[in-house]
Amino acid sequence: MTTESVAGRSTSARRGWVAPLCWVTIALEGFDLVVLGVVIPSLLKEPSWGLDPGTAALIATVGLVGVMVGALVVGPVTDLVGRRRAMIGTVVVFSILTLACAFAQDPWTFGALRFLAGIGLGGVLPVALAMVNETAPRGRAGSATTTMMTGYHAGAVLSSLLGIVVISSLGLGWRPMFVIGGLIAVLLLPALVLRLPESEVFAQQGGKGTGNPVAVLFRPGYRRATLAFWLASIMGLLLVYGLNTWLPQIMIAAGYRLGASLALLLTLNVGAVIGLLVAGQVANRIGTRTAALVWFVLAAVFLALLTVRLPGVAIYGTVLLAGIFTFSSQVLVYAYVGQRYPDAARATALGASSGVGRIGAIAGPLVTAPLLAAGVAFPWGFFLFAAVAAVGAAGVAAAGRTTA
Repeated sequence: MTTESVAGRSTSARRGWVAPLCWVTIALEGFDLVVLGVVIPSLLKEPSWGLDPGTAALIATVGLVGVMVGALVVGPVTDLVGRRRAMIGTVVVFSILTLACAFAQDPWTFGALRFLAGIGLGGVLPVALAMVNETAPRGRAGSATTTMMTGYHAGAVLSSLLGIVVISSLGLGWRPMFVIGGLIAVLLLPALVLRLPESEVFAQQGGKGTGNPVAVLFRPGYRRATLAFWLASIMGLLLVYGLNTWLPQIMIAAGYRLGASLALLLTLNVGAVIGLLVAGQVANRIGTRTAALVWFVLAAVFLALLTVRLPGVAIYGTVLLAGIFTFSSQVLVYAYVGQRYPDAARATALGASSGVGRIGAIAGPLVTAPLLAAGVAFPWGFFLFAAVAAVGAAGVAAAGRTTA
């Protein structure tokens, strides 16, 4: 066997680690999405902290702002220093600062640490998306992206289950949740250092003589696409966070019992996982742009259908279909962004789309609150979400076809 063939097999073996390692890093973001909701009831009971729901919501928002900053900053850094270095760096930052959250002695320190940890965590997504896009077999970037994003939901489920065991069953309080989250990231680091290869695309082309990768986003041929992707991402993340926050309350307003409303939220998220697995395969066959358009349009249709008070099985089926098409729409946007830009600006484009899209994540829980206060969340909340999905479809259409 020649030296060249051995080296080729070694490179191929290391490339095989990209998908599972990126899946785990995305699971960290899913864990972090849910962990604050899991610990907030305990935080509100901290006698010396004096938190109320308003200040707790402020801490949650500060964390999301940190994630937004991280995505915007780490994307360009990734295109300049490489995917591997950026991934290791973001996980180091997230792990240390998440562990530090467990030892915060007041809400202001805790909020500051959540913001800083969010910067590291926000950088994970654009790096992972860039690496998976660049290592996926030809024609399979769509399914590679959507499969990786199932890690997000796995992390969310893990956080919920740990909360039940650690806080409810064992009565250990909220601090161990951040110790566990930080340790998971710490344990991931050796695998990243030893097994994660640099992207061959970056090694060959990225970061070489391209100057500022941010400027690429606004060059002729990309400017309109950049703005269109930002619009689509804002709409996509508004749907994810808005529905996860308010679906049970809207269904209660529609006359469903609390138990049924919570079961419908579970059904929505089961649909999200199914949608991710199906959407990628569809994107491989009909193209990522077309799949994203179809997914946003069907999300609008099924969200609009929820304005009708449906009986029994029909409501569960409609919510399941809404979950299938709503949540994976945004992931298809990420997959399309990864294909739309040149190699040297891919992570920058993904970071910008993810970061600017966090405006929708922050707005999602806010936009429906006035409708609930006015007593018209049903049906107008679903009309609002359907309109948001329609605008998302318009954003994808405006982005144009892949040119690079």
